[in-house]
Amino acid sequence: MLIMTVTLPTRDEVPTDLTWDLTSVFADDDAWEAEYAAVQKLVPTLKQLQGTLGQGPTQLAAGIAQILAAFRRLEKLYVYASMKSDQDTGNSQYLGYKARADNLATTFASATAYMNPEILAISADTLADWVAHNADLHHDQHFLDNITAERDHVLDAATEGLLAAAGDALDGTTNTFNVLNNSDIDFGMVQNDDGDFVELNHSLYDELIHSTNRDVRQGAFESLYATYDSLRNTFASTLTGKVKADNFRAQAHKYPSARVAAMSHNHIPEAVFTTLVEQVNAHLPLLHRYVALRKRVLGLAELHSYDLYTPLTGEPALSYTVPAAKVEAERALSVLGDDYVTHVRDIYDHRMVDFAANRNKQSGAYSGGAYDTNPFILMSWHDSLDSLYTLVHETGHSVHSWYSRHNQDYMYGDYPIFVAEIASTTNENLLTDYLLAHNEDPQVRAFLLNYYLDGFKGTVFRQAQFAEFEDWMHQADQAGTPLTADALSDKYAAINAKYYGDTLVADPEISLEWARIPHFYYDYYVYQYATGFAAATTLAQGITAGNDGAVTHYLGFLKSGSTQYPIETMRAAGVDMTKPDYLEGAFNVFADRLDALEQLL
Repeated sequence: MLIMTVTLPTRDEVPTDLTWDLTSVFADDDAWEAEYAAVQKLVPTLKQLQGTLGQGPTQLAAGIAQILAAFRRLEKLYVYASMKSDQDTGNSQYLGYKARADNLATTFASATAYMNPEILAISADTLADWVAHNADLHHDQHFLDNITAERDHVLDAATEGLLAAAGDALDGTTNTFNVLNNSDIDFGMVQNDDGDFVELNHSLYDELIHSTNRDVRQGAFESLYATYDSLRNTFASTLTGKVKADNFRAQAHKYPSARVAAMSHNHIPEAVFTTLVEQVNAHLPLLHRYVALRKRVLGLAELHSYDLYTPLTGEPALSYTVPAAKVEAERALSVLGDDYVTHVRDIYDHRMVDFAANRNKQSGAYSGGAYDTNPFILMSWHDSLDSLYTLVHETGHSVHSWYSRHNQDYMYGDYPIFVAEIASTTNENLLTDYLLAHNEDPQVRAFLLNYYLDGFKGTVFRQAQFAEFEDWMHQADQAGTPLTADALSDKYAAINAKYYGDTLVADPEISLEWARIPHFYYDYYVYQYATGFAAATTLAQGITAGNDGAVTHYLGFLKSGSTQYPIETMRAAGVDMTKPDYLEGAFNVFADRLDALEQLL
């Protein structure tokens, strides 16, 4: 039998219409170089503002405006460099661009480190008086509140400048992980469903682990983790370096822990994190029940980690090419109104999505951009329902960005990280509701219910599992416990066993999963996927049901940018995330759809 070997195309071999058009950011590399040189000259002049911000309301307003104007230009430089690098992480030119942009950002942070300390040196009464009598500062009030809320944790200008200058060193292990995990690592060749030997990478692994051929998914699983096992000590070193950097920054700024520091920066009560973990642990029997159902339906004597993603109903009943996915996404999101769909269509029709799967492309998917650029999406397309969900998810981010940037000025044109995943997962929930409403075939419905439950498992249960592990790492390091590869693996295996229960075989490979999770380098980010998905469930239910004001309140949330703290933003949208109710409601939806799937199967 002839066995073909298939490798990914290089970047210059993929169709142009499947790539994003970054010429809307900079016409070419020469334009980027010219702007880089201009901003590089501009940044040192910001240092000259030091000592002037506290001289009066006019000086304060003008200084803030000048600093933000420079940062606005820096962001655009960084977007071009990072996206050019992400489309092909093996391209040394754009790796160099990204490194230069990182260095310039560090220089900027160091040159402007005096800003917060000088603002905090202004007494609360004086600042309030300035804000009340100066129109520019009145506009800046929430921006200033974000700074003064951290009054006890901002150091003097010299110390803040030193910490900012150390940014490259503190973030060095994160950069090492990204290059190693996306470019230098070699997972070898594995067989796909057609029997062809293919070059394994992150995006292909995500496809093969969903295969209905158990040998294919087992082969991909074992090959992937054999590679991580061979580099386990290296990955333990990069991850430990990141955790130590988080703890150092928290300690330097007088926070009791890295968790408090991360949540305080986003003005999120710590109870939001602890309530999530408590609620998820209280509802683990639901996950155990779903895992047991998976074992029964698949007819397996043993359920392994590589069996957790294959569809229970066999080959996927739904698959989509890129053009078909665009049409389906627009239909699913039409419940949000014509204006929303207009922006969706604009993103899809004007090459703001990088669909191409090519060698050395950044793994995963994201929505990126800056205030003065289009909202871009990076992903690697496969003709699958999963890719449709990814597209709809990232579209949620991108349209959120469009609304925020076009309804707020630069100061408030971004949105808090805490609410970022709500817009994207609301879209996912709307897609699920749409597909269930338009498919009566029991087999298709069973597939969709299975897909939803897997998505819930991956977004709520799994991200809470990651959050527990991330929290343990930071606490262990803070207590002086060495984070060796063995220590990380032992703890990860224990948490994984708790989450999935006795039905799942404790594969030794899964204890190394910590080595491949990029979000562990994001400093208490992962828990927000879980809280966001649960909040999105509430929002989507109201929108799909046609509740009065549901769409209007939702679009108001998308347009609000960072004009309020995130907890207040979500209250205005109809969800109080300081209480467990929204989590309990989400688990009720999971339970109802698990009941429905059990009946169908």
